[in-house]
Amino acid sequence: QVQLVESGGGLVQAGGSLRLSCAASGRTFSPHTLGWFRQAPGKEREFVAAIRWSRGTTYYSDSVKGRFTISRDNAKNTVYLQMNSLKSEDTAVYYCAARSLYYSRLYVYTSGSSYEYWGQGTQVTVSS
Repeated sequence: QVQLVESGGGLVQAGGSLRLSCAASGRTFSPHTLGWFRQAPGKEREFVAAIRWSRGTTYYSDSVKGRFTISRDNAKNTVYLQMNSLKSEDTAVYYCAARSLYYSRLYVYTSGSSYEYWGQGTQVTVSS
């Protein structure tokens, strides 16, 4: 089993920055894609960003493009989400998700069903 542990959430003023981290641990994990999703109160979970592990290719939702940056540290099996110019509408619980090389479900990086493992979530609150 693979565990994903997020950290770095908190309270920040609008215009500020936060960096989220997600460390994958457990049995030998061969990552295909790691991603970030978020869920605001009363709303559905939505895709934020993803990174293909081997190629480093990154993907972003339109709502965060230009403000958020996803990156990885292969040696540490850790993915980061640098969030700049935060807005009140970024307030949500942020979840890390991972897909291994051997996961057989259809791969659509924006879809939660494409991911095999999930973290417990970390709260990000942006005050206006």
